Amino acid sequence: MTAAYLLATLLLVFAAATCLFGLVKGGAAERFGAGVILANLLVGVLNGWVIHQPLLSLAVNGLTALLLLPLTVYYASFWLGGVMLLYGLLFTLHAYYTVVGRPQDDLFANLNNLNFFAVSLCLLSGTALAWRRRRRAAASAAAD
Repeated sequence: MTAAYLLATLLLVFAAATCLFGLVKGGAAERFGAGVILANLLVGVLNGWVIHQPLLSLAVNGLTALLLLPLTVYYASFWLGGVMLLYGLLFTLHAYYTVVGRPQDDLFANLNNLNFFAVSLCLLSGTALAWRRRRRAAASAAAD
């Protein structure tokens, strides 16, 4: 097993765990965002392992950004703004490689993985903050 394969597997596990954390402990925005990101992750893994269509990756990332846009506008959350920017970068990366016809190389894989790691960190921080906010509000209500 190469180091790159091990790192990609760890990223996949981290991203899935972050999405599950968002679904279980997050507020409404984090739950919806985690669901959309998890669906994106599952389709991306399926495409990478079975289908192998770069255009599908482009379409899925664009659709993910479109699904997260109303959520970002409604909740005006900092983590969602970061995720929207990151999905814009991811869409641009896929569009560049598709339009130029360049085969996906190590640079593509590294940029893609780094971007998705940043998406996972945004979701993780948003979920942790929402969970902490709810716990403080419950403790404050119990103290009164």
